[in-house]
This record gives sequence, C-alpha cells and structure tokens, in this order.
Amino acid sequence: MSLLKINQGNPLIHCITNYVVANFTANGLLAIGASPVMADEIAEVGDMVSVASGLLVNIGTINGRTKEAMIVAGRKANEVGIPVVLDPVGVGATAFRRETVKNLLREIKFDLIRCNTGELAAIAGVNWDSKGVDSGVGEIDIEQTAKAIAKQYNCFVIVTGEVDIATNGESIDYIAGGHELMTKITGTGCLLSAICTAALAVERNNLSILSDVLKDYKKVAEKARQKEWLGTVQQEVLNQLHQIAGGRA
Repeated sequence: MSLLKINQGNPLIHCITNYVVANFTANGLLAIGASPVMADEIAEVGDMVSVASGLLVNIGTINGRTKEAMIVAGRKANEVGIPVVLDPVGVGATAFRRETVKNLLREIKFDLIRCNTGELAAIAGVNWDSKGVDSGVGEIDIEQTAKAIAKQYNCFVIVTGEVDIATNGESIDYIAGGHELMTKITGTGCLLSAICTAALAVERNNLSILSDVLKDYKKVAEKARQKEWLGTVQQEVLNQLHQIAGGRA
C-alpha cells in the first residue's frame, strides 16, 4: 500500500502552498508518517529544499513574492535531485495565474502535475469556462490532453474527478470511487498533491505508486463520509489516512 510505504520512508516534504490549506496539508502529511515543512521566504527556501525529500509547489494564494520563492526552490530541487510536484490551483481563473504557471513550467522540471479538468485545459490552452479555483465547465478530451501535457513536460499528470486518471504520456490508469463530499471541504485536493509528493519521494519515477495513492485516497473518502455530516469529513479524512498508513485506530 502506498501510504504504508510513505509511513515507512518518513520523507520530509517541503510545501510552498497556500494559506487556506497549509494546516490541513501539514496534518495530513503527519497522519501518513511524512514530515511537513512550510517555508516560503526566498532567503531560506534553497536551504530548506537541500534537506527535504520532495517539494510541493501550490499556487492557490500566489503572489509576486511566493512566485519568486517557488522558482528559487524549484531550481534548487532540480539541482539536488528531489521530486517536484505542481498543483496549479485555479490556473485558468486569471492572466496572472496563467503566466505564473507558464513561467514555473519553463523554469522548473516537474515530476508531476496534479490538477482538475479545468486546470488541465488552461495549461493546454483549451477554451474553458473557469469558476474561480473550481474546475468550471467546458469540453476537452481529458485522456489525450493529459497524455500530451505529460509528454510535453516529461512528467506524470494526474487529473482528479469522479474518475481520476494518471498518465506518464503513454499509459493511463483509471481510478474510480470516492465521494462528492470531498469536494465540499477545503484542501482535499491540495493535500492529495502533498501526498503524491511524499509518494514520489519514496519511489521516484513510478506511475504505479501514484495510482496506488489515488486508490487509497478514494478509500479514505468513502470511509470519511460514512457519518454523512460535512463538518466531520475533514476530521475523518485525517483519521482514515492515519489508519491506512499503518497508524493505530
């Protein structure tokens, strides 16, 4: 199981993420046995990356300062050879976000892009009606577009939704399951990106461990929604992650 492997590996994951989800992301990583660090000061991100096992770049609350910190950290991560994951939150919502992601993709070699369908469309330059940081609506061949982006940037691509897909540009894995209540609380997608970073820190260049993470996360969603109270879902996500990763009940 992917989460058990992460627990056994105890990777240190450097998250340059957004302030809406930072606490939930940190607790989620701790629940699976990883160690989180949240540092976005330009003067220290290089040093922090140097001791980390993986780097997550999440643009959810991006600004000019954190954009530069992401570039510095990403370059350092490429230099020291640790995996880097991009979560392009709401990339299609504004011109600033689109240009930021284009710049990040030019400056940093990413191992994985983890996105929803609307974000995939924005990266691919497909017309799409974005709704803030939510997926929005439009028409796109998800599978072929994901494969094309994976080939273009020589990375894995995960597109999450009712059925998740994971591709290396050649093969595609499909992962069904989960529950829609996961979309009603903030941070579940961002946490998934952090967990994927931890997985790649344990097993680099391995599509199967990413697919296993998606399967485990679907199980977490299914178990977390059993009480059907929205307010308890986030708490139960942490509980279920801890249990699946080999923690005590």
